[in-house]
Amino acid sequence: MLQQCMEGLNIKPNGIYVDVTFGGGGHSKAILNALGDDGRLFSFDQDEAAKANLFEEDRFTFIPYNFKHLKKMLRLNQVTKIDGLLADLGVSSYQINNEERGFATRFAATLDMRMDQKDELTAFKVVNNYEEKQLADIFYYYGELNNSRKLASVLCEKRKQTTIETTAHLIEAIEPWIKGNRNRYLAQLFQAIRIEVNQELEVLKDMLTQSVELLTSGGRLVVLSYHSLEDRIVKNIVKAGNAKGTLDKDFYGNITKPLKAINKKVLMANESETRENKRARSAKLRIAEKI
Repeated sequence: MLQQCMEGLNIKPNGIYVDVTFGGGGHSKAILNALGDDGRLFSFDQDEAAKANLFEEDRFTFIPYNFKHLKKMLRLNQVTKIDGLLADLGVSSYQINNEERGFATRFAATLDMRMDQKDELTAFKVVNNYEEKQLADIFYYYGELNNSRKLASVLCEKRKQTTIETTAHLIEAIEPWIKGNRNRYLAQLFQAIRIEVNQELEVLKDMLTQSVELLTSGGRLVVLSYHSLEDRIVKNIVKAGNAKGTLDKDFYGNITKPLKAINKKVLMANESETRENKRARSAKLRIAEKI
């Protein structure tokens, strides 16, 4: 949905823009192509692997940190206001296709799932060390699995017998309890663990709240999300300027909100895009403008 994202940003040639999910660099390159000589782009990515995709460009600054440090790192670069921010919240193709990272269900990989390899918490620690109730809550709230309690109980019993070392061991342990479509179920399970490992939802709330403060009047917020938990947070930010979606009122009872939605309905990938990239089927694009 590159074209829709670029249109959503409504780029000013001399503006200051942020791509908080650099990844392979595709979105960043497109933003730079739309900027003039005086424009600036700051791109974030905590994954060391992203550095392999960097390019030399005077108008471009790469920031190798989690986007929860958005305001702090921009301030260090003498930036206090921005004209637009883009976030593509999907797991990068490199991360999914790298067997060692443990993001994909199709590989017998170490239970890792860290976006930032310097972080201490791994999928191995979640699966093998978390208490049963913690696991059940993660599977239910982050994976939306209806048999989350049973699943947590099964895992806790299995790990008493042997340590669950790899993604293959994990799948083998819960195989008899998979419900419905197997691939979908496993994707939801892996999603739940990955979200916990990387604290993705809390970090997302933090970053989006900061982005609302940073955007100048008329500045654009463009966010691609890939599951309902992320999209709910983005929707609330667009609606009310906060992650809870609570509308504020002024002294006279008038509703005040910092953003207005550009697209009244969430935008989805078209048929040709989903043919080229199956993961695009779940992509949801929301665009908002700072009032």
